Amino acid sequence: MSDIAIRVDNIGKRYHIGALQQGGGRFRYRSLRDVIAHSAGTPFRAMRSLVSGGGDRKGNEETIFWALKEVSFNVKRGEIVGVIGRNGAGKSTLLKLLSRITEPTCGFAEIYGRVGALLEVGTGFHPELTGRENIYLNGAILGMKRAEIASRFDEIVAFAEVEKFIDTPVKHYSSGMYLRLAFAIAAHLEPEILIVDEVLAVGDAEFQKKCLGKMQQISAGEGRTVLFVSHNLAAVRQLCTRGVLLHAGQVAMTGTANEVSDRYVHSMLATRADRFKRDSTGYTDVRAVNEEGRPTSSFTFGEPAFIELDLRVNSGSDVQCGFTIYNQLDVPLLLCASEYGGVRLDHGDHRFRVCLPYEMLRPGSYRIEGAVWDKESVFHQDNFLCSFLVVADRLNEMHGRSSEALFVSREPWAKL
Repeated sequence: MSDIAIRVDNIGKRYHIGALQQGGGRFRYRSLRDVIAHSAGTPFRAMRSLVSGGGDRKGNEETIFWALKEVSFNVKRGEIVGVIGRNGAGKSTLLKLLSRITEPTCGFAEIYGRVGALLEVGTGFHPELTGRENIYLNGAILGMKRAEIASRFDEIVAFAEVEKFIDTPVKHYSSGMYLRLAFAIAAHLEPEILIVDEVLAVGDAEFQKKCLGKMQQISAGEGRTVLFVSHNLAAVRQLCTRGVLLHAGQVAMTGTANEVSDRYVHSMLATRADRFKRDSTGYTDVRAVNEEGRPTSSFTFGEPAFIELDLRVNSGSDVQCGFTIYNQLDVPLLLCASEYGGVRLDHGDHRFRVCLPYEMLRPGSYRIEGAVWDKESVFHQDNFLCSFLVVADRLNEMHGRSSEALFVSREPWAKL
């Protein structure tokens, strides 16, 4: 038996957008009523065309848009694979192709197993049916027997926390109730492959935590496959073993979840940085350095860690600078600002070395986001000034040391 659960081979999806124009206006997709009316009037239009010697066909060019093009990757059984990318990269189109909601223009995808998909809030629900009836309906769609669905019914309702409303038509549910019930059904009716698109975007923090735990359980504990699309990089890093990065409808990278997330952050934030710098005032270089001042890409846990900042001030008054440290889950840990260090920034070039409170930096990867500003405006904002690692070589040696011993006695901002 093959260990491949999903095989995607050069799949592509083409759309015709803004396609046709008639009478100077943009063509719209037609309803059944439009088609009937158009058909009824065809003989008269044909006669007018003959009399006038043919119609004007200008403006009838079609615009071709490839939402996906030449996408290929494999997902093994039991893996949790995260699909990430910017809006419009093709993530949702890919999941619709894998769920057989729409047909590919070219290429193919092979799915080995029963698929449960959660693509949008309430997908697969009949609004006039109650929550109870929709549970049985979704189970039947998955090919399950009534007895199988009944055996899991109580667990589904408890997970979704909709006991009081289970016999209410779902059209009266809030979006949160829709989401909880939809996820509970998809996760508990035991599809061999679970396809999830942005399920964490609507729920509250407690529900998000519950969803992550359930997806980890069904993958690690039950050996089922999960394909997970999200903009929440923290969730992707925590949940997924592998990642696929989509850009402009094509695969930009595949690899571990951390590698793909890092690549996405680098590409996204590098693009943002250019839009924020102006007036030649801002950072010219930022780097991590060790206690001797040598540039480094990693620190050992519990040992001194420093950030060196080079910046230029050409405009503004009472200019300040600062940076924020984010961990690998993209959670902000610490803000360091020149104002707190008693630093004054006059016109010209400056260099500072900032000692980090390294007792806060547990083993993992970190990035530095920073800005230069005054009371009137922001001169430079960069979401990715530099990055570094903290490794755990001496983690065991740190046990038993007091937290006071980990603080640095020197001033945190030192002008060089």
